[in-house]
Amino acid sequence: MTHRIGPRRGLRGPRHAGHTLTADHLGALSLPVGDDGVIIGTDTEGHPQLIGFHRPTPYDVLLIGGLWTAQVLALRAAATGARVAVETGRTQAWTTLAQAAGAGLECVSLHDVGRVPPTGATVGSPVVVVRDCGMRPPRGRVVSSPWQSVLTLLPYLSPVAPRLMRSSTLVGVQRVSPEEAAQIGRILGLARAEVEALPTLADGVTLWVAGGERHWVMTGATDIETGLLGTARRMD
Repeated sequence: MTHRIGPRRGLRGPRHAGHTLTADHLGALSLPVGDDGVIIGTDTEGHPQLIGFHRPTPYDVLLIGGLWTAQVLALRAAATGARVAVETGRTQAWTTLAQAAGAGLECVSLHDVGRVPPTGATVGSPVVVVRDCGMRPPRGRVVSSPWQSVLTLLPYLSPVAPRLMRSSTLVGVQRVSPEEAAQIGRILGLARAEVEALPTLADGVTLWVAGGERHWVMTGATDIETGLLGTARRMD
């Protein structure tokens, strides 16, 4: 089973432990230009899984889950060299992270809802916009574009969730109620076993869906991330 989702889809994992390939594996080799990849955790077989935020095409990610996971992704995106712009109505929840990221460099900026300025994203200076705008993030001028990906966080299912699920290239779902799981399953075309598992997920576990690909991923924090954000949690 491969761990890479196609060029516009999000999860990638290493195909080979080393830096060499045998002749029969050459056909699987690909070099996504500018895509550093953000490690989001490990799958059920222990293989690392990545999201390739840095892309020459628009890329939208939806996370129905907790602030903790979104903040881990933001920190790791900044660590790959991206500028991270956080659009949020709860600035206090992001202030410590923004101050700690980048070892003093202003690589994570905070903005009120609807107040994210043009970012000037380029191949040499990619941007990840994190939209933490509550249950009904407003439509605005913050949209994905070449070298600017958008990660939208929804704490729970909301009236705008179906639209966002259908328009996003990659969707992550953490623990939700059985009723929410059933609705998500219908929209994403999940199997019955997947729907039944969603209400039972442990903190830090996410089902990532991209087209027909599904990956259960456990996000484990580093010591630095734990010191900054605490342990994995679904609710804030």
